Amino acid sequence: MKKHYLALMAAAILSMAVALSGCSGTENPASDGTGTDATNETETDRNDVGDASGNTETSPEEGSANDVNNANGVMTYAEYMAADLDTPVVVETYVQAKQAWWEDKATIYTQDEDGAYFIYEMACSEEDYEKLTVGTKIRVTGFKGEWSGEIEIMDATFEIIDGNFVAEPLDVTDILGVEDELIAHQNELVSFTDMTVEDAGNGEAFMYNWDNSGTDGDDLYFNVSANGETYSFVVESYLCDNTTDVYAAVKNLQIGDVVSMEGFLYWYNGANPHITSITVR
Repeated sequence: MKKHYLALMAAAILSMAVALSGCSGTENPASDGTGTDATNETETDRNDVGDASGNTETSPEEGSANDVNNANGVMTYAEYMAADLDTPVVVETYVQAKQAWWEDKATIYTQDEDGAYFIYEMACSEEDYEKLTVGTKIRVTGFKGEWSGEIEIMDATFEIIDGNFVAEPLDVTDILGVEDELIAHQNELVSFTDMTVEDAGNGEAFMYNWDNSGTDGDDLYFNVSANGETYSFVVESYLCDNTTDVYAAVKNLQIGDVVSMEGFLYWYNGANPHITSITVR
């Protein structure tokens, strides 16, 4: 997985900036992971490229946009989004889905009432990973990062705290083509209504991997249209593998089907929704 060039320096700075406990341990890879649909290629690329940013970290105490106003240093969603890249962040958020666990690192989708946080390769034992059920509240300490437009928290630790929240999907069908509006909901649980299945580019309703190079068990890519525009969606195989209902449903799609969907608004050089459920009308 991705290793940061400044990991040692970041850890030292982070420990001075915020005193929070995290989890650690040993586990086996989950079939719900971080090599994503639009990212089985993209997450693989991340491993090769290394740190997505590589700039010097600045702690909130050094006067950056990360200044916080409570004793724990916990940021609001607005403060988190205003923070500079590669600087320490602390947020309290709620687990909405787990994408993967691998070598004591967990990648998860989280959200609170104000916005969503994608947490990439957070230090986590197998035992604690099992505790991260939907709605669980966690305090996350890490660094704000970016990968091909996807804003995320990296090099993170966490602790489970009291609280529970499960997000309701927000219908974003009408703003799919309006990137400035859509990106404000990045990583949130969203829905899409009455979209039409189009040719995936291979004469079929879906293809394995973004370039039709895969087989059963790989990411499923499919195209859907609304309001005269066509968009590429994906069933990310680590998040929803080939034993899930959504994976089977996409394999059974026919060109021309009208579908409604839910998923997470992941970003990879533009909107790249990770679909978790689909219904044919």
